[in-house]
Amino acid sequence: MARSRKNRTTGSSATATEPPLAHPDRSGPGVDDQTLFKIAEQRQLFQQAAARERENSKSSGSVKVKKIRVGGGAGSGDESDLDSDDDGDVPTLSETAERIIEAMLWTVSLSMLHFTFAVLAQHQYGTEIYWNEVIQRTFSAWGVFLLLFWALHPRKSDDTLLPGLPANYQAPLRQLVFFAMSVVSGCYLIYVTNMKGYLATQKRAPPLGCLWIWAVMELELPWATLSLLVATGYIYSGGYNVK
Repeated sequence: MARSRKNRTTGSSATATEPPLAHPDRSGPGVDDQTLFKIAEQRQLFQQAAARERENSKSSGSVKVKKIRVGGGAGSGDESDLDSDDDGDVPTLSETAERIIEAMLWTVSLSMLHFTFAVLAQHQYGTEIYWNEVIQRTFSAWGVFLLLFWALHPRKSDDTLLPGLPANYQAPLRQLVFFAMSVVSGCYLIYVTNMKGYLATQKRAPPLGCLWIWAVMELELPWATLSLLVATGYIYSGGYNVK
């Protein structure tokens, strides 16, 4: 029995249908306006980080400046504004801590100067340098410098030198004290170095020189110039020499 064969199609009818070419559909919801910064603001990540910083600073014991908003209504106390203000706070020290640090810086510097003067005074006379005595005298002088500095150095918070005296007389009184210290220490240093022996010079010259320098530094320019003029006049009136 004869079989019938299906005729194979040839030509253009055999080619497969190609997919249509077209642009993608961009009509869906846009996501370009959602940035990382906006997402962080929506989730309040910055506020959470600021809160964690405040907790860490409190736990570490650091003192921070507290800002108080005055005159704001109920709607003005925005949490984001408060957090941005807190981000600008800087850690500060208490007044007592600042005063202690300042006193240590000044007195340690004066003690180093005293040590240098003591070594130079012994070296000038060609004597053997006894380091134990020099160090002991330096520590003793540091204690005296610390007491004087704590009592006489002006402070921003409390400028009172003599209780009961009006506030406008406190600064002139302090200048008068430093002026007297400058004149007495300077003139006595000139007298010791010219009239006393080398032992007295080695013991008295270093502390007197430090007190003279410190007093001049604490004085205002007119008072400091006047004290130096008094010391110069004392040199010429007594016929002393500057060695």
